[in-house]
Amino acid sequence: MCGVYGIWGAKEASNLAYLGLHALQHRGQESAGIVSSDGGRLFAHRALGLVQDAFDQRVLEKLPGDRAIGHVRYSTAGGAGLKNAQPLAVDYAGGSLAVAHNGNFTNFEELRARLEDEGSIFQSSSDTEVLVHLVARSRERSLVDKIVDGLRQVEGAYSILFMTNDELVAVRDPHGFRPLCLGTLPGQNGGAAAVFASEPPAFDLVGAEFVRDLSPGEMVVVDKTGMRSLRPFEEKERRMCIFEYVYFARPDADLGGISVYEARRRLGETLAEEQPADADVVIAVPDSGVPSAMGYAKRLAIPFEVGLIRSHYVGRTFIEPSQSIRHFGVKLKLSPIRRVLAGKRVVVVDDSIVRGTTSRKIVKMLRDAGASQVHMRISSPPTRWPCFYGIDTPSRNELVAASHSPSEIAKYVTADSLGYISIEGLHRAVDSAGAGTTNGGASGSAGHATATGTRYCDACFSGHYPVSFSEAPLRAQKRSLPLSTL
Repeated sequence: MCGVYGIWGAKEASNLAYLGLHALQHRGQESAGIVSSDGGRLFAHRALGLVQDAFDQRVLEKLPGDRAIGHVRYSTAGGAGLKNAQPLAVDYAGGSLAVAHNGNFTNFEELRARLEDEGSIFQSSSDTEVLVHLVARSRERSLVDKIVDGLRQVEGAYSILFMTNDELVAVRDPHGFRPLCLGTLPGQNGGAAAVFASEPPAFDLVGAEFVRDLSPGEMVVVDKTGMRSLRPFEEKERRMCIFEYVYFARPDADLGGISVYEARRRLGETLAEEQPADADVVIAVPDSGVPSAMGYAKRLAIPFEVGLIRSHYVGRTFIEPSQSIRHFGVKLKLSPIRRVLAGKRVVVVDDSIVRGTTSRKIVKMLRDAGASQVHMRISSPPTRWPCFYGIDTPSRNELVAASHSPSEIAKYVTADSLGYISIEGLHRAVDSAGAGTTNGGASGSAGHATATGTRYCDACFSGHYPVSFSEAPLRAQKRSLPLSTL
């Protein structure tokens, strides 16, 4: 999961990209980067860490121009490290090119092996660099045709931005796995600047107006002549990642005409219908679990309270002072409110369970705070399969639900009960959040997913992968681990 941001035709484009990346920080915290252009050359800066740590005014002053693309990274294909930070920026026979990619190419290992056999040299382990080579090697004449040629050779998920000194190109894969949105901002000389972002809230911060979602398979090209939309790829079934609504996207985002906040609230209501509990209070694991917990509490007429406080100053890494301090990581991020929990039968709503280790620590924390009972409710179905479309899901042998039943998991996390929403309930809840809404005329967003899930990707829950790929990764993950080792 990553975030991309692009802007064309605005004064101080890199400053605006910096603000836009701030709004997308939740999509990646390992590295941040911006490449700008003044129409004559590209200027790049990439660094590990958060956006505010990677950039200051001194750095931004070295990124001039009225066009820029930016990226925040959460590593999937290719490990963490500065060499894999994006946007990638290269010089090749056709000029200079920068690329920012959200998603994952499922066939990149085969493509990389072929390119290496043919003499290509790689500087990173990122799948995005494979596409850069394909574009650079294309025999097509124009940049747009080179990009189309390269993208027709890759498989998987991509919401991607390309930038040269003369063009900015935004593309969303034919299945539409990852979101990509178009906006406008008052630009120079009375014109309008084009803005692209993974989520609409990145427009709000800079005063841009949301126009629409890019359609699956759509390519939007911006240059000195204006903006044009192309459809160069074969049409395929739309498969927006449904977990964007459960966890990844910001709650104030609207994706595909559906409010993420409303979807999460309705997930809680559906979860209450399918997995009710006799309790005194409902609390959430913040932040993504809050709307679902509110919906759960409302449907069962149980008081909703803030029972866990989350520290917003904890990054992805921290210094652990002593191995003797058990559950240090969870305690650093979450703190219970004892007056809410003491002597109460508590329902705690979370968005997912992956390995189960964090849930086990949360249940212990609630019991230590005085809860008499702890009932866990999960607003997504059991995560049984890894994602190959842009999310760094653990291998299948580390997914606790891949080889253990809900009752076994409940025993492992020491909860009095554990209940998940069903796959059908997940789709029904997201569908209902979009019922009756419009998307500003967004092409490709009309209509909504059906209860059978034909418009969303739910492979991490169902194992039904929309894009075929080598079975080797799955075969390598058949072995399951006992709960005691997770």
